[in-house]
Amino acid sequence: MTRPLRRFDPFRPLDMLTSLWSTAAVTPVSTGAAAAYRTLFMTVRRLVVGRRLTARLNDGDLTLTITEFDSRLDVRGLSVGQLNDVRLAARDIHWNDSRFERAAAVLHNVHMKPTAPPVLVAAPVELTLEIPAPVLDELFRWAAPRLAGEVGTDGIARLRLANRPLLGNIEVDAQLDGSTLWLKPRGLVIRRSRWQLPERTPAYPVRLPELPHGLMLTGIRFAPGVVCLTGTLTEWRMDIPRKRLEDILNQLSVVGVPLNLTRIGRFF
Repeated sequence: MTRPLRRFDPFRPLDMLTSLWSTAAVTPVSTGAAAAYRTLFMTVRRLVVGRRLTARLNDGDLTLTITEFDSRLDVRGLSVGQLNDVRLAARDIHWNDSRFERAAAVLHNVHMKPTAPPVLVAAPVELTLEIPAPVLDELFRWAAPRLAGEVGTDGIARLRLANRPLLGNIEVDAQLDGSTLWLKPRGLVIRRSRWQLPERTPAYPVRLPELPHGLMLTGIRFAPGVVCLTGTLTEWRMDIPRKRLEDILNQLSVVGVPLNLTRIGRFF
């Protein structure tokens, strides 16, 4: 006999939360609105932090473990729908066929616009993503098929000829300039010998693909076995009508069921 899906007992009565949401959406300048926003934020935080979640999106399934969801809330700001900066972090992320070590986001100036429906806005949004080193090789297969790239356990990025992998490698540093990744050679390694390259050695440009939703890459660095990327969104916003909020909270209160976000539309 199949056991019923288990729920978190503290979050069964969601009528109170949606009632508070209505209060916040209609009268944003009040202590009632502040209580509504704080209750909703803390409820979502308790529902997601430490859990392994799967979200069903329009373009694939996203599975991750939430490690942080936090903000310095204050009553005065909450009374006008202001949540200040919100910090999100996750690890062991799987999206379709891709896997990422860690990701983090800082949503600045998060606030709720009391429109119909209410709109959640953050501007800007800073993103950090750790991707496994083999992704660097995939990038070169797309942008420069003659080259192969890797990041070693020592955190050093190396390039070699794709068709002559045993010939040697070049150690490189990376710097972003708009949509171009510049790889600066630092050392040449052949067998067990290494030579330091002069500063005037020209850098190798790699044109990066266009990123969706206006995301701009702002930095790149190498760490043992991973490539760390940082980026910025000028603005993020999302409609949150009461029915959508009820649906999300009800799904989050059930353990073992994917969070279906395919019907909420796109972020813009």
